Amino acid sequence: MNSLIPSILPFLSLFLLSFSWATSAHTHDDFLDCLYNKNSDSISKVIYTPINSSYPSVLQFSIRNLRFNTTATPKPLVIVTPVNVSQIQDVVICSKKHGLQIRVRSGGHDFEGLSYVSIVPFVLVDLINLRMINVDVENSNAWVEAGATLGEVYYSIAEKSKTLAFPAGVSPTVGVGGHFSGGGSGMILRKFGLAADHITDAVLVDVEGRIHDRKSMGEDLFWAIRGGGGNTFGIVVAWKINLVRVPPIVTGFNVSRTLEQNATKLVHRWQFVSNKLHEDIFTRIFLRKVESSQRGKTTIQAAFTTLFLGEVDMLLSLMQESFPELGLVKEDCIEMSWIESVLYFAGFPSNTSLDALLDRTPISEVFFKTKSDYVKEPLPEIALEGIWERMDQLEVQISELQFTAYGGKMDEISESSLPFPHRAGIIYQIEYSVLWEEESSEASQRYISWIRRLLDYMTPYVSKNPRQVYVNYRDLDLGINNLDGNTSYKQASIWGRKYFKKNFDRLVRVKTAVDPANFFRHEQSIPPLSSW
Repeated sequence: MNSLIPSILPFLSLFLLSFSWATSAHTHDDFLDCLYNKNSDSISKVIYTPINSSYPSVLQFSIRNLRFNTTATPKPLVIVTPVNVSQIQDVVICSKKHGLQIRVRSGGHDFEGLSYVSIVPFVLVDLINLRMINVDVENSNAWVEAGATLGEVYYSIAEKSKTLAFPAGVSPTVGVGGHFSGGGSGMILRKFGLAADHITDAVLVDVEGRIHDRKSMGEDLFWAIRGGGGNTFGIVVAWKINLVRVPPIVTGFNVSRTLEQNATKLVHRWQFVSNKLHEDIFTRIFLRKVESSQRGKTTIQAAFTTLFLGEVDMLLSLMQESFPELGLVKEDCIEMSWIESVLYFAGFPSNTSLDALLDRTPISEVFFKTKSDYVKEPLPEIALEGIWERMDQLEVQISELQFTAYGGKMDEISESSLPFPHRAGIIYQIEYSVLWEEESSEASQRYISWIRRLLDYMTPYVSKNPRQVYVNYRDLDLGINNLDGNTSYKQASIWGRKYFKKNFDRLVRVKTAVDPANFFRHEQSIPPLSSW
């Protein structure tokens, strides 16, 4: 009789899920009544339910991955776009009271859609209205609300200063809330470290709806929210960040080489020098399959992309000393201000207005799947050739790999300083992406299977025990929690140690102290001890 249990489980799970959604109508009404009772008429302007005509546009505006924007994708019972902290407090209190899950969205770039999708009844808290930024030039810091985008942060800094900057990501539409919560890396990583390394305070709403700053939340919780992943310990409403000084002139270049132009040997050599370059040099490689100069043929292109915090002549001297094989010349380089480099590396055309950084609309909408790895020993040429072979299995411009150099400041910071542990000993990070436009389950299966096979192929060449990955490149293939909130340490540590290494244990202790009932949870949130 026991042999029947596995075949029954899928049907039982489907029944329980259907029952959950069927009973959610009453929960939905009770939740709204709770909010209205606490806010009178003021909250009604920021509440959207499926019967509102604007509900679809509000939901879809910040969806970046079309995999999670289909008719089959579970939708929130209610969307709340709070305009103040008290409304967030009330959403937490009422959600907890009436048994609804919460998802929190800042910019919508979660690679697995966890900031706006859940298969159990849930409320979406969209922070799009909370994006004030207050830059204090005199003290070189800023307060940034969690709904702001990186583009809005960079724009606000540039309005006040030409020599202040912030070490965060490249894409201007990425939301601050999720980016900072996972660590946050960008173009000046080797000089200044992560975004989270420069956070000095925060405002957080906890599981009881109480407001905390750094002092009242305590150092353990403050440590956890700076790299431990979003929507796990509470809702961070605002961050205080220290800004960094950059020179008035920086230099960038983007030099491409194909296989026919010795790309394999150049990529191989890059591995030996990239993490040892002067810390003012940030470098990464974009690898893509492109059309060849020979009609009807394709090739692999390696685009060497670099930002130097200084003028072109010094960059040329440093590159000639460290990486002469690239053959960099002055004509390859562009001198500009730091804020102009933000536009340049985000892919905007030259002479684009800084106002483009304020546009939250995604540059493109596609289906995609992303994974990551960390490399501690250079890959042999034969391993690189194996990557090219696998990229050649897909059409042009479908797959992309990014090799991002570490070293510099990252080598100087302890791996336990923050939950983000990928510090000394890392040569570079790999981001694997596959992007497609076909809207079919067959296409999704084909492309996702391809990237999984590529990861299997890379196993011998990347970090081990654990195989390290970046939490901001969320990947549910690594494992997920139980949806009822009861997840064992052994189960969660399968994915948790890959993201956080030994820091996972400390994150579990913090979670147990601040949210023992596991209210703030999702498929890869830190579980408390009490859930085991």
